[in-house]
Amino acid sequence: MQDRRQTTRNKVLYGGVAETGQAGSARGCVVRNISEKGAKIEFSNKFATDRMSLTIARKGRSFLAKIVWWRDNFVGVAFSDTPPTPPVSDLDERLRKSEAKKRQLQRRIEELLSES
Repeated sequence: MQDRRQTTRNKVLYGGVAETGQAGSARGCVVRNISEKGAKIEFSNKFATDRMSLTIARKGRSFLAKIVWWRDNFVGVAFSDTPPTPPVSDLDERLRKSEAKKRQLQRRIEELLSES
């Protein structure tokens, strides 16, 4: 089989997370080899997608990736030159709601204590 890669891949064993952009689409994976342009990834089972965001915590990096080939639970991906957009976090909004709920509960506790 002819190797058509532009750069040599380094054999690695990194844990990763692949996301397809759909709700609940984050899946754990194992990166088996990697280069500047792509990677070979192993999943515990198959899932259908053509693009993904791959995050490798050990490298501290995320990549937009296009699937080039599938074979059983293995996937070959090519990295996009465009950096992935960071996920939108609703943490600030949830924190504000939590603090408002806390104040409401504290007022209710004070009311109940003053009635005793």
